[in-house]
Amino acid sequence: MRGSNPIFNSQKFGARVHAVDESAVMTIQGTMNKTMVLLFLAFFAAAFTWEQYFSGNESPGLLMFGLFGGLIAAMATIFKPNWSPISAPIYAILEGLFLGGISAMYAHMYAGIVFQAVGLTFGVMFVMLFLYRSGTIKVTEKLRSGVIAATGAIALFYFASIILGFFGIGVPLLHSNGLFGVGFSLVIIGVAAFNLLLDFDFIENASREGMPKFMEWYAGFGLMITLVWLYLEMLRLLAKLQSRD
Repeated sequence: MRGSNPIFNSQKFGARVHAVDESAVMTIQGTMNKTMVLLFLAFFAAAFTWEQYFSGNESPGLLMFGLFGGLIAAMATIFKPNWSPISAPIYAILEGLFLGGISAMYAHMYAGIVFQAVGLTFGVMFVMLFLYRSGTIKVTEKLRSGVIAATGAIALFYFASIILGFFGIGVPLLHSNGLFGVGFSLVIIGVAAFNLLLDFDFIENASREGMPKFMEWYAGFGLMITLVWLYLEMLRLLAKLQSRD
C-alpha cells in the first residue's frame, strides 16, 4: 500500500496493530476529524497574516517564517510519524501563515481570486472523493504508478526551475498566460487531483489494517499537503487567466 505522498508508505510502520478496542487504532472518521482540525488551524493562521497584510503591516519575514518553518515541521512529521499529533498541528499553523501572506498578495493583484481558488480546491476534492467512493475511478497499481511518476516529474521540473532562476533563466511555462502556460497549469492541477485519490485510498486501507491512532494525524497531514499544493496551483492558473483579460 503506497501513496504518491512520501509520507504515505505503510512499510515504515510495520505489521498490523492488534488492539482490544477501536480507540487504539486509526479510523476513517478519526482521520477526517483530525484533518478538519488541521484545516481550521491553517485557516486561522492564514486569517492573521491576511489581516496583517491589508492593515498595512505586511511582513515578508512572517511569510518566509511560515514557509521555512512549515517545511521543517513537515520534514519532522515525515521522518518521525509518531510526532504527528504535535508536529502536524504546528505544520498547519506555519503553513497557514505562509498561505495567508501569499493569498493576500494574489488578492491585491487580482480581485476575487482567493475565494475562487478556495472554492475550486474544495470542489475538486469533493468531486474526487465522490469518484473514489462510487468506484468510478479505482486506485489500481497502474494508476498509482502513473500518478507517482507524474508527481515526481513535476517536482523535478519545479526544482530545475528554481535552480535556473538563480542564474536569471526563466521558465515560460510556469508564468506564461498563453495557451501552453494555461495548459501546463491544468495538467499540474489534474495530477494534484489524482493525488487526492491516492490519499483517500491510503486512509481507507490504513484504517482497515488497524494502524496506530497517531496515524490519523499523519494521514490528515498528508491530505493537507495535497490540498495546499492544489490550492496554490489553482491560484497560479486563475492568475494566468485573469491576466489574459
